[in-house]
Amino acid sequence: MKRLGCKEVAASVMDNLKRETELFIGEGNKAPALAVVLVGHDAASETYVRKKAEAALSLGFMHFQYSFDEDVEEAEILGLIENLNNDENVDGILVQLPLPRHIDERKVINAISSDKDVDGFSPINTGRLLIGDDCFIPCTPKGILETMRFYGIETCGKKAVVIGRSNIVGKPMAALLMQKGIDATVTVCNTKTPDLKEYTLAADIIIVATGHPDTIDSSYVRDGAVVIDVGVNRIEDATKKNGFRLVGDASYQSFKDRDVAITPVPGGIGLMTVSMLMANTLEAARRRRA
Repeated sequence: MKRLGCKEVAASVMDNLKRETELFIGEGNKAPALAVVLVGHDAASETYVRKKAEAALSLGFMHFQYSFDEDVEEAEILGLIENLNNDENVDGILVQLPLPRHIDERKVINAISSDKDVDGFSPINTGRLLIGDDCFIPCTPKGILETMRFYGIETCGKKAVVIGRSNIVGKPMAALLMQKGIDATVTVCNTKTPDLKEYTLAADIIIVATGHPDTIDSSYVRDGAVVIDVGVNRIEDATKKNGFRLVGDASYQSFKDRDVAITPVPGGIGLMTVSMLMANTLEAARRRRA
């Protein structure tokens, strides 16, 4: 088994971004500025937001955080987004998901200007991605591509199976893989697909993003294939101090004696999301200064 760890990949991306940001500011531009909106006190969301702030500041970005209690009115969030859309000091806007149930997630995402949508979730950026125009690519799929490039994984002419159809990973990942210059032959499956093995055993690249542990194990994968595991699932584990351990959507241990390359969990694709967000924010700043 070949372990495709992403710590090195993310570090390489951040090093490059640091140099590019210093050059950008050195040319007389204002530092890129990211505004992050956090609603509620979910521990995982607070951790993600803190990591994003640390990454932004380490690159020399400006970082603005707007935090609200869970019972905040939807209208207040939409009003803030309108203000941030019109704020010349802000290049990128990110609303940390998920949102409380009384707030319409889609309405909030749609309210973000496509020029500042560094998450790449807006309908305009989604449409641009599908037709192959320049756009902000969602961070996780973008990180997957960067990881495959780092490890020299060929995509041209390869059979790729994407398991999962979310707007955040599955759908944009499939759209990316079929673009000119990437040129994979793409099949999209989901947890309702009958005889999933029929598709995965024929695949050169499998990207599993279902949010369910053990969606696939080594019996689903042929020798020589690449498995990109996007899932991050908490499993109760009394041996751990915090009472749980993290596992992916693929049964990692089942691959240990196989001729397969696979991303681990933890230590895998999750590490790429923040660095790709920073890359999108720098790109947003460049476009707005052009």
